[in-house]
Amino acid sequence: MKLVKFFAFTLGTAVALSSCRNNNTDDDDLTPDQPTTLSGEQTTSKTLTNDKVWTLKGYVYFKEGTTLTIQEGTIIKSDVTEKGALIIERGAKIYATGTAAKPIVFTSGKPAGQRNPGDWGGIIILGRAKTNRSTEPQIEGGVGRPYGGNDDDDNSGILKYVRIEYAGIAAQPNSEINALTMGAVGRGTVIDHVMTSYANDDAFEFFGGTVSPTHLVAYGTADDDFDFDFGYRGTVQYAVALRIPTFVDPGDAGNGIECDNDGSSTQAEPFTHPVISNMTIIGPNNAAGTASNHNYGNRWRRSTRFTFVNSIILGSQKGGLSVESKSSYDAFNAGTSSFKNNVVFAVAKPFTTDSATARILTGAQFPADPISKDVQGQMIAAAALLIKAKAESAGQFNLVAASADAVGLNDPFNLTTPNFLPKPGTPALTGTFQAATGIKTETFRGAFGIDNWMAGWAIFNPNQQAY
Repeated sequence: MKLVKFFAFTLGTAVALSSCRNNNTDDDDLTPDQPTTLSGEQTTSKTLTNDKVWTLKGYVYFKEGTTLTIQEGTIIKSDVTEKGALIIERGAKIYATGTAAKPIVFTSGKPAGQRNPGDWGGIIILGRAKTNRSTEPQIEGGVGRPYGGNDDDDNSGILKYVRIEYAGIAAQPNSEINALTMGAVGRGTVIDHVMTSYANDDAFEFFGGTVSPTHLVAYGTADDDFDFDFGYRGTVQYAVALRIPTFVDPGDAGNGIECDNDGSSTQAEPFTHPVISNMTIIGPNNAAGTASNHNYGNRWRRSTRFTFVNSIILGSQKGGLSVESKSSYDAFNAGTSSFKNNVVFAVAKPFTTDSATARILTGAQFPADPISKDVQGQMIAAAALLIKAKAESAGQFNLVAASADAVGLNDPFNLTTPNFLPKPGTPALTGTFQAATGIKTETFRGAFGIDNWMAGWAIFNPNQQAY
């Protein structure tokens, strides 16, 4: 869905390296064998054991009827020359069940200190749930495999306690492999405690389907942290995104959330309508060296519907909530979409829209095109007031914070040891919780209350790991 991809990224100074192979632990007494390589189409089931280091060479396809099982603590790297990607086709399954002490890691094949975004492709899971496409779609990224069907309960397996590092390559313009791409994945699939780091495109992208992940971490994403399209209708609860100010796709705008019904803003059904609760989106907050393409916390556009509740948008560079297209705005204004019980602090403006939507919403208040940049800014500001009025109306329970500190998280902008937990007595621990179908009731806003569910398995220094 993007135009230009970013393949080069400089990652700081030299670092001290651990001597152990095992990720996050030094109690594994198994001696690794030489790396074992997977390539091409896999027509029989396979188990990847944690006594070996495994390599993906090129695109690796697990075909219908096969099962890929990955033991806890297993390391899977990409070939350096022929960049790898893992594709779980419709009717195949993946069972990658790590633990907090021994997560499964998919990563670059390069040594510590030399890894970069885009060192390999990523993971693609394809299912048989519904999309809003009238013909059978094929997943992007040059993979050439179909997805979708009529089984919203489809089960593609389990990803649990998994890290995906330095993924994201573009096969061609508007066709990329993201860190984790899910095409029509059904609600029978478990995606829980999954972290992406330095994705060269999107971190998590959903094309249709009903899969409902929990406990997601997107760190240092080039493009969008969470991207929804083609009739996705699942839930996402307990998720956090932390953007690196100096790193963003130079050819596209990087958002916390980007969501479309489809690329042409049609009324195709089922409408894209993610239900999101307890998400924390941390933008660059205008830190020194912030790259110009850091964009919005939420970008709902092209006729999408949405439910975004009990969450925090903090430090997004150009805006907090952007609602774009008349169809998306009408759904929001009518209550079909909802933005409730959230805390927002954005560098530029908490609420905004684009110029095309502003033109429609403001009617004859402004002269016809062409208009000056100043007049265009006034027109967008006038339309943004309508979005603000809805977001701040009775029963919405949203809070626009006066500053980043006023949100009350402990250390959210720390890029190596962040602490997203709220301080006692701060807005994240107050509010009126908004119930929604498929989400668990909590007493806090944002991804964290008093429990740090990232402890033990999530890391923010992947280039220092000697896998």
